Amino acid sequence: MSSAAAPAAVPVLLAADDVRVRLTVEAVLEKSGYLVDSAASAAEAMDKVESGHYALVLCDLGGPSAGADVLRLARAQRYHPATAVLRSASETDVAAGSDERVLVKPIDVERLLTGITDLIGARAARRSR
Repeated sequence: MSSAAAPAAVPVLLAADDVRVRLTVEAVLEKSGYLVDSAASAAEAMDKVESGHYALVLCDLGGPSAGADVLRLARAQRYHPATAVLRSASETDVAAGSDERVLVKPIDVERLLTGITDLIGARAARRSR
């Protein structure tokens, strides 16, 4: 597990249309101390972005435009969340030696949590300037 602890009750929105990815990442984040709200579609994520207040919005949605729309909307919010695409790779991507950094399927928990901590830290630094 990551040596960096999550600050208490950091709200994260996880938008993922693959239920296995969503439940796995949600469980990992909650176990690490994050307050996770999840959405199963771009429409649901957009509603939550507009009605919530998140430190981070993570997207792993089927179509590239769906995730981009959610992240674009999140970046336009007054609360300025950090945003990121969560790429899940299939076992065939991993077996083929893909150069992509794999965060899910199989889960690289250390890299996932380090990346999330870095994103939230960068957001905090931007807000303090």
